[in-house]
Amino acid sequence: MFERVDYTVARIDGDYAYLQQDGSTGKELKCVARALLPAEINEGTKLAYEMMQYEVIQDDTANRQNVQ
Repeated sequence: MFERVDYTVARIDGDYAYLQQDGSTGKELKCVARALLPAEINEGTKLAYEMMQYEVIQDDTANRQNVQ
């Protein structure tokens, strides 16, 4: 139920960011209020969603920054 899902920030539009689920073949983007995301995100930032919070991840997932 609380499995980790990885996303890439596809687009930022004002107070909202549009996330593409990694590995997804669909073109549907998830719209998320920027207040729920780490402040340092930019287009192309990799995020992990787990336990109802987003965190910035590196390519090496062992080096994750915990941000609520």
